Amino acid sequence: MHRLWSIILGIFITIFSSLIFSQPTWAVSSSLGIKDGFLSPCPKTPNCVVSQNADDSHAILPITYHTDFDTAREALLKVLTVVPRTEVIEQTDNYIYALSKSRIFKFIDDVEFYFPTDEQVIHIRSASRVGESDLGVNRRRLEQIRLAMKDLDV
Repeated sequence: MHRLWSIILGIFITIFSSLIFSQPTWAVSSSLGIKDGFLSPCPKTPNCVVSQNADDSHAILPITYHTDFDTAREALLKVLTVVPRTEVIEQTDNYIYALSKSRIFKFIDDVEFYFPTDEQVIHIRSASRVGESDLGVNRRRLEQIRLAMKDLDV
């Protein structure tokens, strides 16, 4: 039994250290935010989704709203206050940037929302900073936010 625990611990340390001490990730080397009216594209890894200019594996629909801009923005900020382990870091008139941390290992995901002035949509992007796969966490988070916005009748 002791040997089994040693093997499990060894595997865990190997995986964890490769995630933490690997080369700098795309999130560190690229800037977030809006560039020429677009959120940044996703890297090739499957741990990101974006609603603008994405291939099939990274694409997600934007959040649509039928109220005015200010109401939709305030509703989104309200929703983000109840998303577990999520903190709004930056907000401008048409952009919201938040961080979400995983429960156990505290891995950080960058979550972005862009409100173009000429559409009643919120473009969305969520991406893990480390690793290859997020097991669909970023997509599920944004879909839960979409449902919460719908529940608020925005």
